Amino acid sequence: MSHAAPMALLPTTTRVPDTDAEWRAVEARDASWDGHLVYAVVTTGVYCRPSCPSRRPRRENVRFFAAPADAERAGFRACRRCHPNGVTNAEACVAAVRDLLDAHVASGGERPTLDRLAEAVGMSPFHLQRSFKARLGVSPAEYVRVRRAERFKAELRGGETVSRATYGAGYGSSSRAYADASAQLGMTPASYRRGGRGMTIRFAVVPCALGTVLVAGTERGLCAVSLGDDGAALERELRAEYPAATIEPAGPLGGGDPLAAWVDAVVAYLDARGAPPAAPVDVPATPFQRRVWDALRTIPAGETRSYGEVAAALGAPRAARAVAAACASNRVALVIPCHRVVREGGALAGYRWGTERKQRLLDAERAAR
Repeated sequence: MSHAAPMALLPTTTRVPDTDAEWRAVEARDASWDGHLVYAVVTTGVYCRPSCPSRRPRRENVRFFAAPADAERAGFRACRRCHPNGVTNAEACVAAVRDLLDAHVASGGERPTLDRLAEAVGMSPFHLQRSFKARLGVSPAEYVRVRRAERFKAELRGGETVSRATYGAGYGSSSRAYADASAQLGMTPASYRRGGRGMTIRFAVVPCALGTVLVAGTERGLCAVSLGDDGAALERELRAEYPAATIEPAGPLGGGDPLAAWVDAVVAYLDARGAPPAAPVDVPATPFQRRVWDALRTIPAGETRSYGEVAAALGAPRAARAVAAACASNRVALVIPCHRVVREGGALAGYRWGTERKQRLLDAERAAR
């Protein structure tokens, strides 16, 4: 049998980059990568799941693909041992657990433990936790918190009182609801129910090396940092983002005003006179968004990571699109440095304030190192 055909066809297909992470998954037969990619062996013409029990090939003979269809378009055929073109057992179990958790949130009942969920689908708790997080980006417990907070918000928007919304969403106490709301909403439940009324935001618009920057904050931290050429337009965007809050210009800044310190830090960074700004933030986010934002803060100034690399670092290698969405939802540019995330191959795309500003930010960071 000739094995030249697959090699000849490979350049016409989209392949997953061959990095150490993908190869380690194959070496370890890591089932949490099943469904995220397949690997093909040039010398046999066969492609497999990462968890395939067959003998490990030599690395130089391996090619990685995002999906079975990509491998088949390159001329490879499916392995008869691991059946990589079918639904993985892990995928089916994760889908079943997600359905169970959705039903739990809908009923407002007590959240099932990880052990009970694992028993229900015939997996070990460790494998279930790992597989669930790899596919959805959050653990089962975090998934319930997100869905419960979504239901809580829906109840409030529908006109329910805070107490009724609390128990309707399955919270055992108002303190738990308030704690989750603080992380999810960026304001108290009562304030959210009133459309943000009672929330006070102060802001300043100042010139900088990249045009104009708006810096806005509450008593708890920054809630907006945005770049542009028109200060009035930036103010309109802020008011549209928080339509029911009390929003007012900061006026002269000085003394011990926290907003003054935040503005100084942001402008000094943009003018290449200081380090990347570090400040508390007060923005609503899901647990996964916060995990992404925390990961962005670990990228050294002047360096970049692809969306896929960030997803892999979070233990969710298939969540590159979710990482991109979390970057797009970032309201506090520079403090959460989403400009350090790029497309595969290094393309500077997807920056809300323009790729030219993104490039200048990275150039300035590299020059300062």
